[in-house]
Amino acid sequence: MSDAPLAGQTALVTGGSRGIGRAIATRLAALGAGVVVNYLSNEEAAAETVRAIVDAGGRARALRFDVGDAAAVREAFDDVVDHEGRVDILVNNAGLAIDGLLLRLKDDDWNRVLQTNLTGVFLCARAAVRSMIRARYGRIVNLTSVVASMGNPGQVAYAAAKAGVVGLTRSLAREVASRGITVNALAPGLVDTEMSGGLSGAQRDAYTALVPLGRIATGDDVAEAAAFLCSPASAYVTGQVLHVNGGLYM
Repeated sequence: MSDAPLAGQTALVTGGSRGIGRAIATRLAALGAGVVVNYLSNEEAAAETVRAIVDAGGRARALRFDVGDAAAVREAFDDVVDHEGRVDILVNNAGLAIDGLLLRLKDDDWNRVLQTNLTGVFLCARAAVRSMIRARYGRIVNLTSVVASMGNPGQVAYAAAKAGVVGLTRSLAREVASRGITVNALAPGLVDTEMSGGLSGAQRDAYTALVPLGRIATGDDVAEAAAFLCSPASAYVTGQVLHVNGGLYM
């Protein structure tokens, strides 16, 4: 395979300013894609991701929009098509977690989690598919989570949204396969990012003890899996959920 298998392609990575999103954006750029780094609130973090890509010889720009806002998503994807020609790769990574036991979970928190983590995937995928159908090519990778399969106390909203992403992924894969578009999901376990930074040492140790490979994932672990699903090497893979969790869930 070429050292730049994604050369000439445009990838949009939602939530690309930090953590897993930054790792994926950086990896796709290293493989030759021009990357649009979506962010919502942390402009400086998005700029840092762009700088890292450009300093390494890649192409990237930041684009602010809320993935849960239908009008903003339409405008953003129109902007990408106007400037880059089309969207070849979409990685739906943007997400948030608001944890709480069911009886204590507020309606607004439930709605916020589903709006970003599930509706956001729907809105971005719908916008991207319009461009991909015309090109008769596309790669969509949706970030779900191990909790979609295992469940986790205090994460009913997060787990429900991420389970919804799995169903969306499989259904959409069937809808667009005849147009040369693949749709897959990545299901990480705990990843060493800013989002997991609030865990205590004891909590991290307890989690690690459950992982057969004996460590917490890095962003690069997830990025390598995403790169495969975005590459020509995965041309015959669609509708799948790739678990990247060190064996926590089998």
